[in-house]
Amino acid sequence: QMQLVESGGGLVQAGDSLRLSCAASERTFKFYALGWFRQSPGKEREFVASIRWDGGTTYYADSVRGRFTISRDNAKNTMYLQMSSLKPEDTAVYYCAVGRSPLENMNAHEYQYWGQGTQVTVSS
Repeated sequence: QMQLVESGGGLVQAGDSLRLSCAASERTFKFYALGWFRQSPGKEREFVASIRWDGGTTYYADSVRGRFTISRDNAKNTMYLQMSSLKPEDTAVYYCAVGRSPLENMNAHEYQYWGQGTQVTVSS
C-alpha cells in the first residue's frame, strides 16, 4: 500500500504563488501517472492536473490552465503542483493521487492511492 504525504498548503493572498509537494513511500511511484485533485466545502472533488509516468505529457482543468504546473521527480518519489496567480476560488483541500496506469487521466476513479490532503486558502 503506497503512502502519499502532501505538504506546502497554507493561507495566501490573491495573486500569490504556492507550491505543493507530495512524497510517495514506494519506488513503484515512477511507473504510474499522477494527479492533483481538490475539494471545496459543499462541492465534489474535482480534477486539477495530471502527468504521465515519464512527465512527457500533462493535462489541466480549464480553471487552472496557464496558472498551475504539475511536475514530478521520479528519482525522489515526489510530485509537485506549482500554483501562481492564485484566486479565492482556488481555496480547497488539495489531494495528490497515484494512477492505475502510466497514462494521465482526469477521472478520480482511475487513481488508486490518495494523500490525506492539504488545505490551501486564498484570501481576497
